[in-house]
Parts: sequence; structure tokens; C-alpha cells
Amino acid sequence: MTSKLLPGAVENVTSIRLDLCTWKEVEEYLSFSKAIILPIGSTEQHGPTGAIGTDALTAEAIAQEVGRRTGVLVTPTQCFGMAEHHLGFPGTMSLQPATLLSVIHDLVLSLVTHGFEQIFVINGHGGNIATTKAAFAQVYSTAISRDLPSARRFRCKIANWFLMSSVMREAKDLYGDKEGQHATPSEIALTLHLQPSLLSKQRPLPDPSPAGPIHGADDFRRRYPDGRMGSDPYLARPEHGYDLLNKAAEALTKDLSQFLEAL
Repeated sequence: MTSKLLPGAVENVTSIRLDLCTWKEVEEYLSFSKAIILPIGSTEQHGPTGAIGTDALTAEAIAQEVGRRTGVLVTPTQCFGMAEHHLGFPGTMSLQPATLLSVIHDLVLSLVTHGFEQIFVINGHGGNIATTKAAFAQVYSTAISRDLPSARRFRCKIANWFLMSSVMREAKDLYGDKEGQHATPSEIALTLHLQPSLLSKQRPLPDPSPAGPIHGADDFRRRYPDGRMGSDPYLARPEHGYDLLNKAAEALTKDLSQFLEAL
């Protein structure tokens, strides 16, 4: 494998955005690196004060910052995920697991067809994890069946920014047991940093329903009537979001580097 991180950071995210490249520029990039970052998120409710696009906004911003720090190309964000359990709340747009599996499979297969060999998925939504891993298993098989040149060399990895140990420690230090499991102040803080207009939506809320099980959309709406799971997003501050973004980017930059070095 010939992939490597580019020496040093690039000046801005524009130069590492796949959607702003020409095909000739991508061909040139592939002559010295086979790595690419694919951010995925979700379009789903995040409680009464959180943006529906939270999971996609955060994954995209962190992925682009990792790309800026490393020089690795970043694809457009796959902003629809497996959010079936949030469909009890207006605005949620979900893919069924089988659909998401096919989408991730086809996106990765497209990249591998062009010669990318290290696909690093930065994920912003817990509901995507199992399906994304299943898509990886399927695309390995498909690539071999199609006898693609890199079929036996390419590798995929999913990295969940919100589960990075440094991010989890910071969230615990800032919010304690008010972090909860959904519509968390940590993810809301990151959106406040990215989109200051969202500050106008923030307000004190009553105590949330305690975090617990999830059994489909109707059950979710019954157990968590305002969409939160044990969280207090009013604790979120834009400056927290800035710190969390940098902690996530630092951890994922290291994770990406180790992923590339291991191949």
C-alpha cells in the first residue's frame, strides 16, 4: 500500500474537500495517497432544543478538521442514517438498516473502484455503527467477486467521534450524569460552536426521562416524550463545543495515522 499522510496540515478545509476537487485532482491525489475520510451522520430529532442535523453537522466538521490536519481527502457527508427509533418525532428522516447497508456498501465500493484503499469513516450517530460494520463485510466480498485490483488490499474502519476516550472524559467533566445518552450537551455544544444561530433555541428544560432501553419509534416517544434520554442540553456552551471539536479531531487524527501505519 502506498498511502501516507501528507506532510503537515493544509491551510483550509477547501483543499481537502472531495466535492470541490476536479476528477484530475483526485487522480493526482491517488498517485501519492490511497486514503480518504467518509463522514456519516443522521437527520433526526435531538430533543426540543437541538438541531435535527446535529449528527451530520458534527461528523462533517470533525472530519474536515481531521482532513485539514492530515491532508487526507474528505468526501461529502452521508447525512441520512439508521434513525428508525426517532420517527415518532417530526423532521426525522431515516434509512432502514438494509437501505443504509446498501448506501455505505455502494459508496465504499465506488471509492475502491477508483483505487482508494483506506476508507476511514467518521461517524456521528450510534445507530449507524452495526449497519456500517455489516456494510464493510459485504463490500470486501463484493470487491473480490468483481476482481477489483485492490480487492485484497483495501481496508475500512469506522471511528465514532463521541466515543473517543478524550471526548467522553471531557463530557463527563463538563456535564457529569447530565450528559445522558441522546440530545447530549456535548453534541449540542458542538453545534452551538458551528452554528451560533442555534443559541436562540436554547432554554431551560424540565428534568429528562432517565436513559434506558429503545424498542422502536412508538416506544421511544412514550419513554422519552421530548426526545431526550437523561440529558440536559441547556448546559451546553459554544466554547465547550470548540474544545470538544479539537479533542475529537486530535484523537481521530491519531487514530487515522495508526490505521494507515498498520496497513
